[in-house]
Amino acid sequence: MLPNDSRVRGISLGMTPDPSARSSDSAVKASFNGAAPVCIELHDVAPATWPECERALAMLDTIGPVPVTLLIVPNYHGRGSIVEDSAFRNAIDKRIARGDEVALHGFFHLDDGPPPNGVRDFINRRVLTQSEGEFSAIDRACANDRLGRGLEVMHKVGWNTEGFVPPAWLLSSAARRALDEFPFRYTATRTALYTLPGWQRHGSVTLAYSAGAGWRRGMSRALTSSQLALSGRRSLLRLAIHPIDARHPQVLAHWRALTVKALATHPPLTKLQSIAMSTSTVN
Repeated sequence: MLPNDSRVRGISLGMTPDPSARSSDSAVKASFNGAAPVCIELHDVAPATWPECERALAMLDTIGPVPVTLLIVPNYHGRGSIVEDSAFRNAIDKRIARGDEVALHGFFHLDDGPPPNGVRDFINRRVLTQSEGEFSAIDRACANDRLGRGLEVMHKVGWNTEGFVPPAWLLSSAARRALDEFPFRYTATRTALYTLPGWQRHGSVTLAYSAGAGWRRGMSRALTSSQLALSGRRSLLRLAIHPIDARHPQVLAHWRALTVKALATHPPLTKLQSIAMSTSTVN
């Protein structure tokens, strides 16, 4: 069941506002008294992770038709291209038809750049992100190649793609410059969304689990709960769900509780819709 809140039922859910339509933006903001949106994002979406992704999406679907930003990896860990999996593509097509957004999320989702430079770099790239920050240390030529190939694959399967989110939210300065050469409308780090071009920053509170070990799941439960409780209604919220979360029923149950609580005070939008609303506010 959804929260007993007519604003959630009437404005948030079942609506898929045109990202370029300012009238829809104004209606959403007015109905939630100026509250910032909540963006639900499912990371690492690929054929190799689809069984877990399906479980996470099924959990969200029990809440209602909330829009989700699906972060697509064209060839996750080199385990198979999305082009070669028609069942996966059909499933994503259905999600898009119901109002979800697709965004590019790297190409391989593996950090194969130069070795870490120093302790801090080692911790960021090998410990905290387990060597998955694909764009954390690559040069501009490599970034250009992977961004171009990624967009080519997305266009080949017919998916409009206006956002890029680097794996592990890590983006080298060279990769950042490479992004300016592509027609993306936004990118993201863990702490902010950025409107492109121009790199206008929109700070966010991002909830995410570290679900690999029991003690990490316990810490993540406490941290995400406190983050949501302390975030204000005017703070952009991002709920960053990962396939590994779906391996643990208690984690999915907690994500559901967090989502329901967030929806009571924040209108759910895709990342692209959120950027459009922020841009219209500035203009």
